[in-house]
Amino acid sequence: MKQNEIIELSPYHSPIGILLLGSYEQLLCLCLWEESASFEKRLQKIQTLSGASFVHKSSPIIEETKRQLDEYFNKTRSNFHLPIHTWGTSFLQATWNELINIPYGTTISYKTLAQKVGNEQAVRAVANANNKNFISIIIPCHRVIGSKGELVGYAGGLNKKAFLLQLEQQNQHNKSASLFKEDDFLK
Repeated sequence: MKQNEIIELSPYHSPIGILLLGSYEQLLCLCLWEESASFEKRLQKIQTLSGASFVHKSSPIIEETKRQLDEYFNKTRSNFHLPIHTWGTSFLQATWNELINIPYGTTISYKTLAQKVGNEQAVRAVANANNKNFISIIIPCHRVIGSKGELVGYAGGLNKKAFLLQLEQQNQHNKSASLFKEDDFLK
């Protein structure tokens, strides 16, 4: 690790809350919901993993991320094209790579995710890997649901998860009926 490494931080105001974006060596490394109960703990963890200091300023990758997030929330983007950097074990990396492969507008269960990672018995481990995802929306952990189709676990809160899934489903030209009513996430 080099001396004086930094992570640039800048907020992004989404329609459902503030995301803190971070860039490390011109790679996106953070996209965290600020309202999350674990927000401060997650920031400390990323600082420990990276050994970097935080600086509140934007960067070209943060500005590009904001542009792509704007398009996502305006339903004109279904895939992100951003260089990212993650810190984690090979299992965490494999899980996050599988998350990126979940198609826009669809969901899978934690059990299916465990199967895709190569260990059907690792349901709790993939759920834990989802929880350690520091790049929400871009690495779409919101697309993972319970085995009976229920919404479970999301650092930003289940109301945000429901909103993101509905946004994607609606943008799929109503190919499938929405699982959520608008009133469910606007409270």
